[in-house]
Amino acid sequence: MDQYIGKLLDNRYEILERIGTGGMAVVYKARCHRLNRLVAIKILKEELAQDAEFRRRFHDESQAVAMLSHPNIMAVYDVSKSGDVDYIVMELLEGITLKQYMQKKGGKLSWKESLHFIIQIMKALSHAHSRGIIHRDIKPHNIMVLRDGSIKVADFGIARLTSASQNTMTQEALGSVHYISPEQARGSHIDARSDIYSAGVVLYEMLTGRLPYEGDSPVAVAIQHINSIPLSPRELEPGIPEALEAITLKAMASDVNQRYISADAMLADLEEFRKNPNINFEFRPEDVRLTDEADEPTQIIGANTPSAMTGGRRLPHPDEAEDATQRIPRHRGPESGVRHSGDTAGSRPSSRPSSRRSEDYYEEEEEPASKWPIIAAVGAILIFLVGIGIFLVSIFGNAFPETQDITIPDVMGYTLEEAQELDAVKEGGFTIEEDGEAIESSYPEGTIAHQSPGANTTLRDTTENRVIKVQLSAGSEVPKMLDLVNQEQALAQQKLKNQFPDLNLTVEVETEPSEEVESGYVIRTDPEAESELREGQTITLYVSEGKPSKMITIPSLIGQTLNKAQEMLKEYNLVVKVSEKYDDVAEAGIVIDQSINPNVEVQEGATLTLTVSKGPEPKPTDTPTPPEVSDDPGGETQPSSHTITISLPQDGREYVMVRVMVGDSEAFGEEVATSQGSIQVPVTGTGSQEVVVYIDGQISSSEIIDF
Repeated sequence: MDQYIGKLLDNRYEILERIGTGGMAVVYKARCHRLNRLVAIKILKEELAQDAEFRRRFHDESQAVAMLSHPNIMAVYDVSKSGDVDYIVMELLEGITLKQYMQKKGGKLSWKESLHFIIQIMKALSHAHSRGIIHRDIKPHNIMVLRDGSIKVADFGIARLTSASQNTMTQEALGSVHYISPEQARGSHIDARSDIYSAGVVLYEMLTGRLPYEGDSPVAVAIQHINSIPLSPRELEPGIPEALEAITLKAMASDVNQRYISADAMLADLEEFRKNPNINFEFRPEDVRLTDEADEPTQIIGANTPSAMTGGRRLPHPDEAEDATQRIPRHRGPESGVRHSGDTAGSRPSSRPSSRRSEDYYEEEEEPASKWPIIAAVGAILIFLVGIGIFLVSIFGNAFPETQDITIPDVMGYTLEEAQELDAVKEGGFTIEEDGEAIESSYPEGTIAHQSPGANTTLRDTTENRVIKVQLSAGSEVPKMLDLVNQEQALAQQKLKNQFPDLNLTVEVETEPSEEVESGYVIRTDPEAESELREGQTITLYVSEGKPSKMITIPSLIGQTLNKAQEMLKEYNLVVKVSEKYDDVAEAGIVIDQSINPNVEVQEGATLTLTVSKGPEPKPTDTPTPPEVSDDPGGETQPSSHTITISLPQDGREYVMVRVMVGDSEAFGEEVATSQGSIQVPVTGTGSQEVVVYIDGQISSSEIIDF
């Protein structure tokens, strides 16, 4: 059995069960006794706890993540050390990883669902980056999908402050190779754009159902991130909108300078696309590739510089010219113009060489002719052509019909049929064509929510400009009820408040017993999950109050001896109290009355008082009554006191009814808060007595105490 199960850290966190294992730590489900809530606790592995460097990294992680507070980032509640145990307390998430969610959906998601998730991921990264924190390990395995469709980015296990020193891959393997950025794979300096690349890979996988790069080994995959270009998402799934493909590929650009500069920049494009799926970002798939110098044509170093224009030699000064005519420099092949290593660039001989060999080595060059005469000639020609153009327009301008402009009518908010019947459309000869899928809009469903060209735009009168392309409205997204079954009551109420802040919902709570649902958790809701919500609606949460108490029928006990009555009541699980009174008819020890009538149904744990006869009341006499002889040879036994400690249950109940019976007498009976952990109760008695503790009608403990 795990050594931590059942352990209480800092007298507050009770370890319940192991729920996962990471690279550096083990994650447990635990209960916080102080706040009575379930949490996740990450404890550093034993074999690593001895290593000072691992402990440092573990605490760096906790300090980094504790800086973050965002709806899409898993929250950190506490960071502490209990003895030799270093641990972090985090919120316990109820959901599955994005990887598991994709597998559940068959490997890939619709582009709309992918957009829903990537926007939340980028919001989380935007918040982290604004605090100077890079996640460095964004992948579907570290993203939790909750029941309400929201996501939380988890496991900042290798997050570092951007001001911290950068480690290369040769020093430590960081990230997961299928989602790693090229700069991480090279061991180069990384920044927030590395997270953007990894998020792009996650988006690629959601849209296509496959990873951009696969290989036989991690090294092979990492090399592909550096040198390869992935298949276009639309080649794998033609239904993906072009704009969303452009966003994906820009996020995955190998060159960081071609990538989104920040998470906010990518978020802006995602929001623009969400509003208009037909937007064009003009990003080409080939921009994903890094600039590859080896693929460029070989050029002379310093091309277009004075040195390159002269082949590495200086131009001759006019005073140094020996002839009035100089040769025009020409490019030489490898055999005609190669200079020996001993020759000096820019040098020229003191006299003209007479041999062919010398002429090949040192060819004189002519000073280039001035460009001004050419520029002047070109200018004169341009002026002449402009003049001719003005003359022709003035003479023949009226012979050509003037091009008319048209104004695009406004068709927004109309149905296709209504728009085609508009006077401006019919008289102007416009054609309306539906283009693309319906989009979310504040316009009523089925009406025009987008038009191109835009309304009242002035354009040249052409056949093409008389075609108005429109997209219809899918209506605004109708808010739907969350699935809150098996959610803790307080958490369910908070989720409703956070999810629908503008609906002014009224939340009511009703309790009822439940065999299946734990006390304090939601059994069902009214309306049910996925029902449409309206403003001001009342939501009813039906919350479990635990298992229903068993109903029992009280038997008739009158006329029975006390011992017989108590024997009969053992199986009924009741709290039995006994009182005595004199009775002239019944013998001593016979039950003469019961507080609950026979055949009445009551819940288990109810209190039943039996009245027992003490026999006839003794008559007064003048004769002094001798004192009773005590069985105790030491004389009359005096009562003594003891204090017992009662541990209170920690199963979600806030208050419990505690009763303590000493023999047949009740020594204590009160409702107490379980948050106290335990209480101490003084009891008094004589001789050996059985002390029985009942909690909510159930026997909690029993012991014999010698008073």
